[in-house]
Amino acid sequence: MEIILVQTVVNGLMVGMIYVLMAIGFTMVFGIMRIVNFAHGEFYMVGAFLFAILYGSNDVPFSISVLLAVGATALLGLLMERIVFRRFRGNELNGMIASVGVALILQNSVLLMWGSSSRTVPPVISGVLSVGGIVFPWSRLVVIIGAIVAVVSLNLLIGHTRIGRAMRAVAQDAEIAQVQGIRVDVIFPVAFVLGVSLAAFAGVLMAPVLSVSPFIGLAPTLKAFVIVVIGGLGSVPGAVAGGLLIGLIESFAGTFVSASLSEILQFLVVIAVVLLRPQGLLGRKEREA
Repeated sequence: MEIILVQTVVNGLMVGMIYVLMAIGFTMVFGIMRIVNFAHGEFYMVGAFLFAILYGSNDVPFSISVLLAVGATALLGLLMERIVFRRFRGNELNGMIASVGVALILQNSVLLMWGSSSRTVPPVISGVLSVGGIVFPWSRLVVIIGAIVAVVSLNLLIGHTRIGRAMRAVAQDAEIAQVQGIRVDVIFPVAFVLGVSLAAFAGVLMAPVLSVSPFIGLAPTLKAFVIVVIGGLGSVPGAVAGGLLIGLIESFAGTFVSASLSEILQFLVVIAVVLLRPQGLLGRKEREA
């Protein structure tokens, strides 16, 4: 029983850390640009697909494949921000509708270029780590470690750099930040590209664990949305807490009861949070106009 519990926790942390990466990117874009980006999962899909092509099909070295997959997806995100999303800054409804259009464009573009077949990617590190009779697949540990490194790096960027402080100022009040001399027109695309890069990196990490297809973007998008509602729209700590909570709920319910109950429990948590604390667990109340 103890072995099953530990392995369930590890699985929950793996899934939870991927959800954390997705939710942080999602909530950053909302917190700074005030856009609910339902194309977020398609950038996850594009990152995973590019990594599968480079590393899985063409034997490009791992580190180069990661850089190229995330970098190319980030450039795609910058292009989408310039062409589409910058026109809807602060317009939550129209921005959300536009993001659905972008999601459909990205998904169908991948379908046209590479078809609908699923692709598999070999694990970065094969084998297992055995500790006290408990077996941990390295493929899952790599996901957890990689996601932790990404979250810590982002925390250092936001908390200890000039551009990070500017991003926090814009998230709190873009107009006041602009009056103080912060170039909001620069911060918006930087935040969007960072969010897209986190989604792409999450896709890269999960590619060796799950099969990759043009249809894998929707589920992570919905999970990210659920998580930021739980944690608080615009709250990065809330995204971390919500992502780990949902990952562990999913793992424990799936292991000991059923996957269907897992989904029910997640949405019961969402309903409870919306009723009892509408701003989310770690979100701030919107100021009255």
